[in-house]
Amino acid sequence: MDYRTNRRTGDRISVLGLGTSALEQCGEAEGIETLRLAFDRGVNYFDLATAESVNFRTFGKALGDVRDKVFYQIHFGAVYGEGKSYSWTTGLDAVRRSVDWQLSALGTDHIDYGFIHCLDEERDWQDYQDNGVLEHLLALKKAGVVRHIGLSSHTPAVAQRILDTGLVDMLMFSINPAYDYQHGEFAHGSGAQRAALYRRCQAEGVGISVMKAFSGGQLLDGKTSPFGVALTEYQCLQYALDRPGVVTVLPGVRRNADLVRLLGFFDAPERERDYSAISALTPREMEGTCVYCNHCQPCPAGLDIGLINKYYDLARAGDPLAADHYRTLSRGAEGCTRCGHCARRCPFHVDQPARMGEIARYFQNP
Repeated sequence: MDYRTNRRTGDRISVLGLGTSALEQCGEAEGIETLRLAFDRGVNYFDLATAESVNFRTFGKALGDVRDKVFYQIHFGAVYGEGKSYSWTTGLDAVRRSVDWQLSALGTDHIDYGFIHCLDEERDWQDYQDNGVLEHLLALKKAGVVRHIGLSSHTPAVAQRILDTGLVDMLMFSINPAYDYQHGEFAHGSGAQRAALYRRCQAEGVGISVMKAFSGGQLLDGKTSPFGVALTEYQCLQYALDRPGVVTVLPGVRRNADLVRLLGFFDAPERERDYSAISALTPREMEGTCVYCNHCQPCPAGLDIGLINKYYDLARAGDPLAADHYRTLSRGAEGCTRCGHCARRCPFHVDQPARMGEIARYFQNP
């Protein structure tokens, strides 16, 4: 397992977490087995926006004895109770009852990340405040029941608005190649707006936990993929992990076999993670933009071209650590020999030799 640190909280989080919206499908016994296997293999971050309330008791039984070693995302606005299926609200009384019930079912006295849940419209954010739900969440944080504040949204403009408050330590956002290229149900915002959100999170140290990495399965089927070919789970995971700000990806699992297959990502060769096929639908505004896919590798001069581009973009976005990270690279942009190997291989038509010159000049005189 690989880990990344949420700079706002200091938490060391597994890059593969778990979404558990359909875990009840396998029954309690296999659900417990699946969660224990995840923990034993190093997974320590779990999202509790689930389809059926029964999953909370499965979590309590599976991970109760290691509760201090895992992180839970609990959503203030996702409604649960004994025998209930998921529903959504910005009503305070329902949120209070639901959160109390979740804590009891999980057998825990605290919430690692208390999430402002699923706000996609400006009016949702206003209701969340007017109804007292935000005040309740912040009161629980002050009391130590909630340790950190999160936000889940599918809409860049709304996420940016709430990030402006400075409250958010973790953003749960829908990231996949289809949505970033404006294809799919939750493809809100332009590619540039979405990229700006990711860079802001990186610059401000707000971690991103990724939902809908497979676009609800759309990307895994050649008949529904907007790219005309099916992408694999590993390609989608790598794409999400390459976005700035991303700390963990939370694919859903239905049973043990799903988890075993996903864990294979860490042993998969680079060619099985290569998502450059998405260049077939590059939006006009994104043409010529490096997406850090590293399809251009290997560089004959030994440059890590994707990482050089990422540090440059982040430094310009205001990330105070990006320049320092750039300077730790064994070879910087100034080492480019202008051979053109990368430009010929780039599926997104980036003139990387020219960009290397631009980047070298920037870091000489930032």
